Amino acid sequence: MPSTSSIILVSLVVAIAIFINYPSPPLTGRIKKWKQSGQYFEYKGHNRFYKESKGSGRDEDILMIFHGFPSSSYDYNKIWDDLTKMFGKVVVLDFLGYGLSDKPLGHNYLMVEHADSVEFLLKKLGHKRYHILSHDMGDTVAQELIHRQNKLTEAGKKGELEILSVCLMNGGIIPETIDMRLLQKVMLNPWLAPIAMRLSNRIMFKKGFGEVFGEKTQPTPEEFDDYYSVIGYNDGHLVTNDLIQYLPQRFANRDKWVGALEQTKIPLHIIFGPSDPVNPHNTFLKRYKELVPHSGVTELPSHISHYPHLEYPEGVVKAYKQFFESWKRNEASKKQE
Repeated sequence: MPSTSSIILVSLVVAIAIFINYPSPPLTGRIKKWKQSGQYFEYKGHNRFYKESKGSGRDEDILMIFHGFPSSSYDYNKIWDDLTKMFGKVVVLDFLGYGLSDKPLGHNYLMVEHADSVEFLLKKLGHKRYHILSHDMGDTVAQELIHRQNKLTEAGKKGELEILSVCLMNGGIIPETIDMRLLQKVMLNPWLAPIAMRLSNRIMFKKGFGEVFGEKTQPTPEEFDDYYSVIGYNDGHLVTNDLIQYLPQRFANRDKWVGALEQTKIPLHIIFGPSDPVNPHNTFLKRYKELVPHSGVTELPSHISHYPHLEYPEGVVKAYKQFFESWKRNEASKKQE
């Protein structure tokens, strides 16, 4: 008669074998609709999803949006219509490895490549001057782009593209203030990550994803289904370990990317959910204000956490609109001088 340990071992092997071949969850109807509203562009041999909408704002006002880890462009679905009322064009893409884009296994997902793909798309669409709204990992893509523009400005040069303003949302842009969650630590471990990725399921996802939302602002069951399906699309759960390498990149490039915010003349603003467990209010926001005193800050109500645009969309729209309107007034004043 087999021992208990043998039964457990065999059961574990069977479970892993099942999960290795477990199909990606089907896209929900809402994600299918989001996909149908966008299109794809090819860059360096891989297809990336993007969505561009014409707005009712001034034609020259172009907004480029960056999502975070581990999610996608769909994070902005709740504020999309409001943004199109403010801008002439609103553009968002799923970075390689995320959302509805290709998710090649073993790819070296670098922030600089994400930034390159942004510049490629902007040139393809014919947009030269643009604003940035970003969240989480996307904040670091913004930092890389700011760094590039700073270098050109310092050299007295002007590039093909020009960032006009940047608004950041909850992200670990100051590495020393990050408080990594257990799941993040597991996914960074080369031994544990392969097992965790293959054992991922809806229950584990709901627990891990729900931890970075406030108690009062948890996604609905339908919203959890949406996020789970788009993150898992194209076997997305199998590239999590590759994608999360953006965290070591933040530490390795800390001086360059934090320095970009400290040195830039580009108008900056941050919209911050104070209950964020990854970027604790008492350490992150205090340090940000010290390092980037020229940046505007909107601190949302205390119960808002890591995903402000999903948890408190009306508050994010109000804060961003105030920042953008202030930028427009300043630009108008410069032209009159």
